[in-house]
Amino acid sequence: MGGSCNERLDFGKMGYGCKHYRRRCKIRAPCCNEVFDCRHCHNEATSMLCIIFDRHELVRQDVTQVICSVCDTEQPVARLCTNCGVNMGEYFCEVCKFYDDDIDKGQFHCDDCGICRVGGRENFFHCKKCGSCYSVSLRNNHSCVENSMRHHCPICYEFLFDSLKDTSVMKCGHTMHAECYHEMIKRDKYCCPICSRSIIDMSKAWKRMDEEIEETIMPEDLRYKKVWILCNDCNDTTEVFFHIIGQKCRHCQSYNTRMISPPVLPQ
Repeated sequence: MGGSCNERLDFGKMGYGCKHYRRRCKIRAPCCNEVFDCRHCHNEATSMLCIIFDRHELVRQDVTQVICSVCDTEQPVARLCTNCGVNMGEYFCEVCKFYDDDIDKGQFHCDDCGICRVGGRENFFHCKKCGSCYSVSLRNNHSCVENSMRHHCPICYEFLFDSLKDTSVMKCGHTMHAECYHEMIKRDKYCCPICSRSIIDMSKAWKRMDEEIEETIMPEDLRYKKVWILCNDCNDTTEVFFHIIGQKCRHCQSYNTRMISPPVLPQ
């Protein structure tokens, strides 16, 4: 009897779903009353609507009705189908109305984030200031930026907080998609697109620039010209000699600087 019950619960496992999730139910979107495999399928479809004002996104917590993919019975959100008794998702979150048969992802619900995450609860912690779950390797080892994940990726402009893609946290504390980060590095862009701080160790590059500057003699009329600079890495402002190759911060030795107007002294 117990074996028969388990067979019913597991019937169709991993056999239904969409490109986003393996699950044995579909959702009825309360915003437009249409049926979709998941909220991502809904959002992809509505983002392509011709009339821009009709485009919208589904709020996952608003879902109240699901349709069993095995017996086509529409019913209130629950783990088990009220008609055929099948388990509609091996992982089920009643808060997010989220189903997934592929539990190898290590799904867990974060109460502070208010959504489900993947990767295993034991591998993540919630940073209160940043407002998101980060890898335990970043505990006490990252620069906090308030609500750093609740914005769009500065490269592809997809919203990061509930994105399906992996995210990288840069030295400055700002975040972006991991694939966008690696693409940026491949294109020799080593500064944060948001705050302009260096995102990798640039000491070897700065040493090469030291050597280039030493070998490059400036014209007589520019040799003793001074300019004010702002360092993007340490935010210090200093007056330095101008050079066509770059201006070096006296405080942190970085060449990631920009020229600024001289400070206005108080009268």
